[in-house]
Amino acid sequence: MLFIYNFITHLASYFLKIVALFNPKIKLFVNGRKTVFSILKEKIKPTDKTIWIHCASLGEFEQGLPIIEKLKLEYTSHKIVVSFFSPSGYEVKKNSTIADVIVYLPLDTKQNAKHFLEAVHPDLVVFVKYEFWPNYLSALKRSNIKTLLVSAIFRENQAFFKFHGKWMQKYLTAFEHFFVQNEASKQLLEHIGFSNVTVSGDTRFDRVSAIVERDNSLEEIANFKQEQTTIVYGSSWEDDEVIYVDFLNASENIKHIIAPHDIKKHKIEQLKKRISKKVLLYSEKQGRVLADYDVLIIDSIGLLTKVYHYADIAFVGGAFKTGLHNVLEPAVFGIPIVIGNQYEKFQEAKDLVAQKGVLSVHSKEEYLKVIQYLLEEKNRKMIGKINQQYITKKSGATQKIMGYIQKNNL
Repeated sequence: MLFIYNFITHLASYFLKIVALFNPKIKLFVNGRKTVFSILKEKIKPTDKTIWIHCASLGEFEQGLPIIEKLKLEYTSHKIVVSFFSPSGYEVKKNSTIADVIVYLPLDTKQNAKHFLEAVHPDLVVFVKYEFWPNYLSALKRSNIKTLLVSAIFRENQAFFKFHGKWMQKYLTAFEHFFVQNEASKQLLEHIGFSNVTVSGDTRFDRVSAIVERDNSLEEIANFKQEQTTIVYGSSWEDDEVIYVDFLNASENIKHIIAPHDIKKHKIEQLKKRISKKVLLYSEKQGRVLADYDVLIIDSIGLLTKVYHYADIAFVGGAFKTGLHNVLEPAVFGIPIVIGNQYEKFQEAKDLVAQKGVLSVHSKEEYLKVIQYLLEEKNRKMIGKINQQYITKKSGATQKIMGYIQKNNL
């Protein structure tokens, strides 16, 4: 089976080069890998000590960030190397100062795995959540390099637990220890013979817990909000706008902050046309009296987590078609959250819907009922407390993982 896998991988590398001629994202994927080994040669000396953290994409990077930060503090003599598989992770974080080296992970061939490990020569490797590359894992095991999998989730439908995928099980032996998010994942691994498993939870909770400890003040948002009840629509899509815009237009004495997922100019113009209230773009705030406006559209990236600090209610977008966005970021501020009805793939959303900290709606009519309920301050406080307690209870994964690393002198 490995022969077939390697054949398909090599075939895919040629196919991707052709697709890259027509697809900008694939072009980044292909071209970004051309310079990996030259970057590693430039930034890592043979005498350097290193720790390698691999993240599939941006979400996994955010998940691994609490561990990266701790490793950077605890292992000051080591260089931190972060690799990404996806352009959506690498292109956003390639200039981050959190790591000494940030690169694409070359495709999983025997030669690439050999050359990558020779260039990085890590003392410790951390894979975040998933991505099981047979050639890299084989090379790590042969080299006897300590390797951890953190914040992992395993499901019954994965190849490891199917007859046709049993050949993949042996590559899991490359991991010194598995830190999984839930008991179900631990049981699945134990069923195929792995006992080196700890249910540590999800490091994302540590990531969002740290948000409230920083300075989240934004003078412009404070000036816009004043003392009025404010609803923040985070990562909003057109499908979400259909649900909330009628209420927004009819509302009185309520401030609205919309952070669209897509901030392209024509998309912003379409959104503005839907709104009958006095609306202002964040990029055009200079010289304006922000308190005079009813709706503020955040047409910039990187502000949403701080904007949630000013929310009394959060509407988190994506749960009608495209995929729900992060509900943990507003939850940590102890506010009620409203989402659409397609959230089954998101465990934290399922948990919080069950606990009634997150309220799921199917239609404009249902949203109107929910939002009217949440306009009562006592209801907001009661529901917000559920979300805040959920975050507190789920935090601590990073401490467990770092405790293991330090105890075992990794």
